Amino acid sequence: MASLFHPLCGGTPPTLWQLFTDAGGIAPQRLPQAALALALALARWPFSRWEGRLTAQVLDAPMPPPIFIVGYWRSGTTHLHNLLSQSPAFGYITPLATGLPWDILGLVGTLEPWLEKALPRDRYVDQVAVTPTAPQEDAIPLATMGAASYYHGLYFPQRFRHHFNRGVFFAGDDGTAVAQWQDCQRLLLHKVSIQQQGKPLLVKNPVYTAQVARLCQLWPGAKFIHIYRNPYVVFPSSRHFFLRLLPELALQTYDPATLTTEVEDLILTSYPPMMAALEADRTTLPAHDFAEIRFEALEQDPLSTLEQLYTTLDLGDFAPVRPALATYLEGLQGYRKNRYDLAPELLDRVEAHWGSWIRRWGYERPGA
Repeated sequence: MASLFHPLCGGTPPTLWQLFTDAGGIAPQRLPQAALALALALARWPFSRWEGRLTAQVLDAPMPPPIFIVGYWRSGTTHLHNLLSQSPAFGYITPLATGLPWDILGLVGTLEPWLEKALPRDRYVDQVAVTPTAPQEDAIPLATMGAASYYHGLYFPQRFRHHFNRGVFFAGDDGTAVAQWQDCQRLLLHKVSIQQQGKPLLVKNPVYTAQVARLCQLWPGAKFIHIYRNPYVVFPSSRHFFLRLLPELALQTYDPATLTTEVEDLILTSYPPMMAALEADRTTLPAHDFAEIRFEALEQDPLSTLEQLYTTLDLGDFAPVRPALATYLEGLQGYRKNRYDLAPELLDRVEAHWGSWIRRWGYERPGA
């Protein structure tokens, strides 16, 4: 059974009203979730508006350029994000900031002990724990703030394809969606930067694989880390990600068989243009602002891989961070990854769409 507390519980009344109005209806069985989100938004509204007036004055204040972790869904971005966050030199978006993006500097700090009790045990799609200090990506808070996001497709799956393409590629946008996303991200990261004592922020979001050029315009001097993984694993894991989250987050009814087909198609067709955009954008970056790593190398020799990453991007002295990383890695010894077996026809479809990247990175078909 889905939780009564939906991610949109962190929204504001105007944003929620706009999302619900544009969605085309809420399923009767999900009306309690929508009603609770609106009730909580109304209760917080005076505090959210006060924080908005407070933070409007700091948007032009200088902050260190972020470090963006990019890569297609399920390519190891979360693992890399967690590893890099072991260094006290970096800041990141916390779970409570994710849930209440409008209230990061006010209610989040005031109500932190009680809010932490409402955190889910894990991320639903795998066994990665959600603790009060676990770094989170910015996709959910930006979706809550009203920016174009693929998460809106998970909330309102009757227009899943529309929200996915708009959130990933800004498809059909006349410039309004891009401008809104820029405003929301600028506000979100400035607030998180204040909360994190002005440290350089680690920001992870698979969507940004296709948005490096836009991020460079917004954050001059930003650094980027691309992590890639065996495409034969990425496809079923990405499919599991979306299909596992839908029952938890969808506020509308949908046909599982139809949506499964749509999800598979979008995964297969979105990967090549996202990678092509990254390839084009990376050529404009200085050598010390872009690094690329293979997930399997990170998994097999994490400390050496991370040390090389520090060197490539000029992230500072790696030696002081090594003990904390070693301790964190020891704690992952019992972690079990999800396992997937693809039917031959699905392997053929992956190769038909992603063959050039499979060959480029030297991966082999399972069982070959």
